[in-house]
Amino acid sequence: MIQNQETTTTNSYYQERFRPHIHFTPEKMWMNDPNGLVYYKGEYHLFYQYHPDSKKWGPMHWGHAVSKDLFTWEHLPIALYPDELGMVFSGSVVVDWNDTTGFFDGKEGLVAIFTHADGDLQRQSIAYSKDQGRSWEKYAGNPVIKNPGIQDFRDPKVIWHEETAKWVMVLAAGRKVQFYTSPDLKQWTFVSEFGEGWGAREGVWECPDIFPLINEKTGEKKWVLPIGIDAGGPAGGSGTQYFIGAFDGNTFTPEQPKQEVRWLDYGKDFYASQSFSDVPGGRRVVIAWMSNWQYANEVPTDPWRSGMSLPRELKLTTVDCEECVIQKPVHELGSLRNSRPASETFSVNNTDKVTKRQPVVPFVIEMKVEAGSSQRFEGRVFVTGDDPGFLFGIDFSKDVLYVRRGYTEEGFSKHYKGTFEAPLRKGRSDYQLTVICDHSSVEIFTDDGKVALTNLHLPSEAISYEIVMEAIGGTADVSDYRVSELSPRWQQANR
Repeated sequence: MIQNQETTTTNSYYQERFRPHIHFTPEKMWMNDPNGLVYYKGEYHLFYQYHPDSKKWGPMHWGHAVSKDLFTWEHLPIALYPDELGMVFSGSVVVDWNDTTGFFDGKEGLVAIFTHADGDLQRQSIAYSKDQGRSWEKYAGNPVIKNPGIQDFRDPKVIWHEETAKWVMVLAAGRKVQFYTSPDLKQWTFVSEFGEGWGAREGVWECPDIFPLINEKTGEKKWVLPIGIDAGGPAGGSGTQYFIGAFDGNTFTPEQPKQEVRWLDYGKDFYASQSFSDVPGGRRVVIAWMSNWQYANEVPTDPWRSGMSLPRELKLTTVDCEECVIQKPVHELGSLRNSRPASETFSVNNTDKVTKRQPVVPFVIEMKVEAGSSQRFEGRVFVTGDDPGFLFGIDFSKDVLYVRRGYTEEGFSKHYKGTFEAPLRKGRSDYQLTVICDHSSVEIFTDDGKVALTNLHLPSEAISYEIVMEAIGGTADVSDYRVSELSPRWQQANR
């Protein structure tokens, strides 16, 4: 839901085919990684990798938008442009509350830390804003970290580390990350690195993040280190893994087996996730780029290409004696509901499928599914005519959640079609499912937030769609079934 800076006088704004209505998208042209996520003076700032002259990746700028509720976004002018040091790659923004930089005359302000990329030469630079991010000045002493002879040396995420009273940077460096510290965001000292031989390693590591979470069961503070990989994700192509461990301001020490891989999302289209800093109440809210490098440049949308995932709140818990990150859509999503209909209960099997009218998109399906005597439960959305729609299912015999997208009129990529799976807790016979559908995406949450699958879906054009549910190998029971329409606030704002 987007607000334009200028008054919109037509009814066609944001009405293009496949245009998301509750996910952030640029008005036009190319977008990829979220950058510089920060909350400051009542506004969530979303910066992003942006090519203003093409729908394909090219010379990177920082696009910019702000929101008061994470869903109603106001587009702002481009924040950072390429210059003599190169393109402006991914990075982060912090609030320099104590003016450690000396940029703000003893007050506070915003500082952006980003990668300058000139061909294969990547270096770290900074810029600052004295007017709540509306204008930016690059530091005359850039770059603040020179390249040490590493080809992939990018995507700085900076936080203030309270215990050591220093700024800490985590930086992607090939198939590992490096840590730097600074008193003032201008002078940086290398202190450690992590990752050699750890986790998923098929692709180059990118877009790291680091933040503390309190385990809601044990009360212990742990550090979470999400890292994107550009190949080798759980559904093929790019994906986002994470590590849990200890961090003393200098060194990250993981608390999991070296070869174990934990995915923040098991879908095809969840990459380069970043968290907002300075969110009130200590919430950890993340947004990811909702695409995949296998086909990102070819997705058939116009006049824009790419969107962001729904914002999600992350928490830390212990499940079956294992610490893990759980997630759910931010509670602000509830304000988009047009209504909360009464719940339904019914049974499904091969011969007695249940068909429901699909409401106007976007919408959310919530239900509890119990295995009963069935082997599998399957649901499909966007079903119409010859289009079987987007399939999601639970295989109780294999303890997996799976999705299948096999139809697109466009046929734009061999990597689009396929079945993608996520492991569920072994032996469980009932699951709460939350399925959130927009005009070109389906996001699924289950297993008490331990599992998420995010996938693009490009449905056929139809006047109406259906939701179809069935069970295979017996009868499954569905309870607390609700479908709620979600209101696109940008539409209201621009009428």
